[in-house]
Amino acid sequence: MSETTPPLWMPSPTRSASTQMHAFRARAGSRSGRSLPDYAALHRWSIEEPSEFWALVWEDCGIEGDRGERALAHDPGNPRATRWFPDAQISFAENLLAGPPEQEALVAHREGADPVRLTRAGLRGEVARWCAVLRGAGVEPGACVAAWVGNGVEAVAAMLAAAELGALWAACSSDFGPEAVLDRFVRLQPLVLLATDGYRYRGKVHDRRPELARILAGLPTLHAVVVVPWLAGDGALPPPARWLDEFLPSSVTYGAAYTRRPFEQPLYALFSSGTTGRPKCMVHGAGNTLLQHKKEHRLHCDVRPGDRILFHTTCGWMMWNWVVSALSAPATLVLYDGDPLATPQTLPNLAATERLTFLGSSARYYDALRRLDLELPALPALRTVASTGSPLAPEIHAWLQRGFGDVHVISLSGGTDIVSCFAGGDPTAPVWAGELQAPGLGMDVDVFDAQGRPVRGAPGELVCRAPFPSMPLSFWDDPDHTNYRRSYFERYPGIWQHGDWAEWSEHGGLLVHGRSDATLNVNGVRIGTAEIYRELERFPEVLEGCAVALQRTDAEGIALLVRLTSGARPSLFARIRSALRSNQSPRHVPRWIVAVADLPRTKSGKLSELAVREVLNGRRPENILALANPQCLDSLVGLDFGDGQDLPRVH
Repeated sequence: MSETTPPLWMPSPTRSASTQMHAFRARAGSRSGRSLPDYAALHRWSIEEPSEFWALVWEDCGIEGDRGERALAHDPGNPRATRWFPDAQISFAENLLAGPPEQEALVAHREGADPVRLTRAGLRGEVARWCAVLRGAGVEPGACVAAWVGNGVEAVAAMLAAAELGALWAACSSDFGPEAVLDRFVRLQPLVLLATDGYRYRGKVHDRRPELARILAGLPTLHAVVVVPWLAGDGALPPPARWLDEFLPSSVTYGAAYTRRPFEQPLYALFSSGTTGRPKCMVHGAGNTLLQHKKEHRLHCDVRPGDRILFHTTCGWMMWNWVVSALSAPATLVLYDGDPLATPQTLPNLAATERLTFLGSSARYYDALRRLDLELPALPALRTVASTGSPLAPEIHAWLQRGFGDVHVISLSGGTDIVSCFAGGDPTAPVWAGELQAPGLGMDVDVFDAQGRPVRGAPGELVCRAPFPSMPLSFWDDPDHTNYRRSYFERYPGIWQHGDWAEWSEHGGLLVHGRSDATLNVNGVRIGTAEIYRELERFPEVLEGCAVALQRTDAEGIALLVRLTSGARPSLFARIRSALRSNQSPRHVPRWIVAVADLPRTKSGKLSELAVREVLNGRRPENILALANPQCLDSLVGLDFGDGQDLPRVH
């Protein structure tokens, strides 16, 4: 991006002065005795003085709890062993349930049902009822509560109850198949399973009770199975499952007392996508998660008390855990379960009717909106639009900014491993197309080459030089932390390697090109797949593409699989090659281009380049249960590439 290209958005003096980032920088400057004239200076201070920075985050974000004297117990030789606020005691539930009792806490929308609304007092009552259920099932600190659910009030209330009791919460969305659910939950030996009996998506009803029977057969440790009636509300359930009303007491007196536990009390068990093997099970701490989320919401996303927030997600994606923490702002959380494109205006209309100040979704969803070229409704309350899940192409970014007008359109990048972000927004700075504005405060992010040297002007491995609060406490089946160290610290000892292929921009922001294990190595030159996908955005005939490195006995190179509209013309592939050669480089030009009917995706909707690469190179992906549509892999086996010069039949 050239300096002569104007930014997509500039903060007005009024907006900039009113942001919480601006106020935090002023307090940080006063506290540190340093001049912190801009974000870059604030970021330098945050990584040079981590104890002071995170202590200020605790104070500025108003975290409830007993902080203790120390913000950091650092082990220079073992980043994993670094402890945050080692003397602190907090309650995750207390922080999320605080706020005016009459304030609306949750609004839950889903396909085919009326919205459910709860005040904070009402949510506290629901949490108290769930605490009674979980206690009755023998849930104590360290036990596991599992959920196979849709995104509704019940999931939020049950999670907060589990947190209050010191239990570990693990969730999959209700579209996960039995094998994928068991692949995740069996090892946790849960005492309670919460499930919805089904869901509606794109107007179709999915009754999940038959699949529930298969799941229960594989979880012998369960003491209770609570089923939420989203569909029938009656009828047979596989034993020992019972309907929600049979478990929940009609009324529980809500008490204001919370149990505060150590800062690193295990809170969440989150799972990697698992496309290259059994999903990793990562355990995250309550205080660690809360501290990081509060910082990101308040400072990077400018979430304010009384805001109304929707991030479209399922309970099986870490963005659900991320957005639920916004209750502690205190903000109103708006949920949606179903197809966001049930009608093209589904989420924009929700943003209007619910007076959203913050709207978030995946880059794929925004691309779908762009292709429909919608005229978006007036959204006077909206201040922030956020995207994550995959790199946001500049064309999509620019369309979002035009469509939503004077709002802060930001990309977030992090992942399940850290249940948060390495880079995101700065509401006091310009926004440039396709860029993440800045590395996160307190996150010593850099880009390294293969020799572990910082690199500028070229892509490399995204790393974090120093420990940060939301590192996993541990992996579940990893008593000596061998897999933990291998996953993050093997390549650059003592430095976290995240697995993203990234690049610094000339504006001090970051460009993320995709997962580094999915980058393409062509004649020794590594190419980010996002660079190819960016060019595909120029062709309306291309719905989506997947580029992988293909090794054949007679040749090797890039294979590009594309899903096309019905109006694609035979000249399309030549035009794609020409655009890649002109706008990127000759190395970006695929040797083969093939049209396909479908491409594999993970349960959270991310394109699985690794699964495609394995199949095309004659190998079977290790864990197809991680895919939402594994059946499409069969159509890729023995794919006829031909010479790639003409549009072949769709396979």
